[in-house]
Amino acid sequence: MYKDPENLNEILDGCRHDDRKAQEKLYRNYYRAMMSLCLRYTKTEEDALEVLNTGFLKVFRNIHRYDAVKAGLFTWMRTIIVNSCLDFIKSKQAQSQTGELNEAIQVEIQPEAITKMKSVELLNMIRTLPPATQAVFNLYVTEGYNHKEIGKLLNISEGTSKWHLSEARKILQQKIREQQLS
Repeated sequence: MYKDPENLNEILDGCRHDDRKAQEKLYRNYYRAMMSLCLRYTKTEEDALEVLNTGFLKVFRNIHRYDAVKAGLFTWMRTIIVNSCLDFIKSKQAQSQTGELNEAIQVEIQPEAITKMKSVELLNMIRTLPPATQAVFNLYVTEGYNHKEIGKLLNISEGTSKWHLSEARKILQQKIREQQLS
């Protein structure tokens, strides 16, 4: 679990007063964890950095709304960053409406294939998924949202959310299978 810096109250107070040094300290303290989150939702590091910076801008603009009684700072910021990721995906989807569905390929993989993979390889495979499919996969598998919640977040039906999850699994199975053969 993530540990907040010892001088968190001082940093937060500075951020509430638009102190650039305090904002930089907050950014540096949470950069690695939040960047990892953004990398799960985007295709490139440049996109992840764009989403991260947009998310931090929202954090800084809304820091006065943070209430430690309701949630920890990490959780509060994580929610903002996830929503920034989802906004980014929605904007990318609106730019490129390529709605053709791929034929689902049922593939069996050996469990040891996944255990032999490095996490970077798996992350790179996830990043090749179509944006909406990647978002649903991350929200369901990594974030623990259910299909109803995902539907509300992405403005899609529960059935569409289930389809995207199924499609993500099929695509990932195929990619793992291809890696096994090479």
